[in-house]
Amino acid sequence: MRKSDRFLLFILGVLALLEVARLHALHRGKARTEEVQAMASMARRLGLTDLSLFTDARYARHPSQADRFAPFQDHPTSLEHFPSGSLVPPPPP
Repeated sequence: MRKSDRFLLFILGVLALLEVARLHALHRGKARTEEVQAMASMARRLGLTDLSLFTDARYARHPSQADRFAPFQDHPTSLEHFPSGSLVPPPPP
C-alpha cells in the first residue's frame, strides 16, 4: 500500500467521523429542544439576563458587561490574575 493510499484512507476516516459527529449533534439537538425551552422559560421567569461563563473575575463573569480596563485595574501593565481572562476576548468597542 502506497503512502498516498494510506493518506486517502485517513482522510476518508476523518470525514466519516465528522459526519457521525454531525449526525449525532443533529439528533441530540432535536432531543434537547424541550429541555432548552424549559431553561429559557425559567430564565425569563427569574429575570436572568445572559449566561455567566466564569465565576472568578467580575470582568470574565459577564463579557457583555465588562469594561476594557477592568483586567488592569491594579496597574496598566499588571499580569492577568485569573486563567479565564485569557479565554474571554475584550468587549467590542
